[in-house]
Parts: sequence; C-alpha cells; structure tokens
Amino acid sequence: MTQIELRGIEKFFGAVQVIHNLNLAIADNEFIVLLGQSGCGKTTTLRAIAGLETIDKGDILIDGKAVQHLKAADRDIAMVFQSFSLYPHMTVFENIAFPLRATRMSSGEVDKSVREVARVLRISDLLDKKPSALSGGDMQRVAIGRALVRRPKAMLMDEPIGALDAKLREEMRAEIKRLHIKQGSTTIYVTHDQIEAMSLADRIVIMHEGFIQQVGTPDDVYSHPANLFVAQFVGSPVMNVAEASVADEGGAATVTVGGAPKGFEFPRELLTRLNGHVANGGLTLGIRPEGVLVRHDAAAGYVPVEAQIIEPLGSFDIVDLKVGSKMLRARTKAGYVSGPGEKVHVRIDPEQAHFFDTASGKSLGVRL
Repeated sequence: MTQIELRGIEKFFGAVQVIHNLNLAIADNEFIVLLGQSGCGKTTTLRAIAGLETIDKGDILIDGKAVQHLKAADRDIAMVFQSFSLYPHMTVFENIAFPLRATRMSSGEVDKSVREVARVLRISDLLDKKPSALSGGDMQRVAIGRALVRRPKAMLMDEPIGALDAKLREEMRAEIKRLHIKQGSTTIYVTHDQIEAMSLADRIVIMHEGFIQQVGTPDDVYSHPANLFVAQFVGSPVMNVAEASVADEGGAATVTVGGAPKGFEFPRELLTRLNGHVANGGLTLGIRPEGVLVRHDAAAGYVPVEAQIIEPLGSFDIVDLKVGSKMLRARTKAGYVSGPGEKVHVRIDPEQAHFFDTASGKSLGVRL
C-alpha cells in the first residue's frame, strides 16, 4: 500500500512563488497525471515529492509519514526522467542492475530481479547490448527498468516519452499503461501533452501558474471543465469559446454570439438555470467542435453561415464557420463541406453547451 498526500505545499524560487497552497491525495495503485503548460509547477511538484527539491511550506506524506525532511534516497521512490541517462559503457543488464548492486544484493538475486523486470518490459533479448545499439523507445524501457527493479513505493515520471517520435510515443503510452496495471504501483506522471494525460491517467491534475485548476478523471475534465483554462487546455481541437448574450424570445432562450443577426435556439429552461447571470452580464459560451452541428439544407433552429477554412484530418474534417464576428470550429465527416465559401446551416447542441462567467472564467455548472 502506497499513499501519497500533499498538504498546503508552497515553493519559492527567490521572490517567485511557483507552487501555491497545493493539496492533493493520491491513493494506492493510482495513476495520477500532472498536466499543464511549461512553467506551471508540475515538474517542481514531482521533484519535491522525490526529494530533489525542498519545499518552503507544507507537508509531503508517504503512507501517512511526513517525508519532506528526508533525503531523496530515504524516501523509497524511483524517478524516470525525459533524458534516458543510461551508462553508455554498461550493458542493458548492468544498467538495470546498478541500483541493486549499490545495495550489495547477492549476484543470484540481482540476476533474478533484472531478468524478471526485463521480461515484464519485453527487453530480455537486449540485456547484452550497450545503449548505443538501442532505439529511443528501448532506451526508455531500460531507464524504466532501472527505476522499477528495486520495487519502489512509488514511480515518478517526468515527461518520459517527450523526446520520442510520434509512433514511439504511441507505443510507449501503451507500454507504460500496461506496466502500471501489471505492477500495481502508485504512479505520478508529468506531461504537457493532453493526449498522454487522457490516455494514461486514472485522474488528471491540471495546473496553471502554480495553482491546481481541476482534479478529475479524463471524462470529468473533458466533459465538465471547471473553468475556461481547463476547457481550452483539454481537448483537440480546443473548445470554442465566445462571449454570448441570452434573451427570451417566443418562449425559448436565444443565445447570440459575435453579434450575429440570428441567435441559436435553446430550451427556455436555460434562462432559469443561469439564475440571473444573464442580467449581470459577462457570459461566455463554450462548445466543443462535435457540439457544433452542420447540415446543408435549412431546418428549424439552424442558422445560415459560411465555411471559411477546412482542415482535413483523415476520418473527419474540422471546419471553421463564421458566426457574426466570431469563428466556430465544427467537426464533420470527411468531405462533408466541399470547400471555403460554401453556405451551410449550423446549430449548437444545447446538451453539449457550457457556460462560464467571463470575468472569473469559472464554469456556471449549467448543463441542459
């Protein structure tokens, strides 16, 4: 059982505060991903857990024991970095065995442990090779094996596949997930890549400028973003956002964006759910491209617009549509819109619409 808890963590580099009152509880066998832009504090948080950075305030607990005053070597945590950091003069076997030999483990036990880890990582046939003879993916497997072989309480990974090409990253994502399931270890993984986060995590911790923005499952942060930052950081293409006005017209709510001459029809229930926010102003609509519905012919609830740019992505297209002064991106089947300038009709799916307070950026929690 390995549980990690961060309580009120704060960290300064000089006068600059890079982590602000960070609180997080990580359960045994959980795969947590710290996701955010460069400089948001995610790697500093990881290094603080590992003992490679000191903290200025707060507590780091591993299995209920405060460890912030312990050296990295005394925390029984392994860390895998983006750079492979293998010993070039040693074979794969010796690279993986190095931390075990440092503990004076017997040769028989070292051999057994290394070969077991190599089997799990599917690199048994590489044990006699030097790092120079390996691919990038294999070198990262060796680095993971070296961290894993001593069976640490937790595995920390700092963008471990960031230096690999796209195909290898896809393969290694699957390998890391498989390894986590097989080994059952508590894992904390840092990345700026939201695809990695969505595909690997049990829960995602989204950070921005040293603050936690939202903690939740991949589905939670995608379907129920807590604020505008999360809404536009998670998802590809990003969520459409535009300042909007809402009016009561003919027994229905009408949502207008970009000063368009005609608004989008919503159920009247929206006016009640917004609970007076319409009168207060400062309303922002958010809608993912799959929630922007497109058709060729006119129909009730659809607004005529013009296609601007079409981005073919194989099985589907992303189409930019000009609505008033704003541009909304829609996801359509491949070739559905023939080209820029084509007139189509569009509506917003009310069930997929999000509403945010423009000033604070916080979600209003209104879903129809």
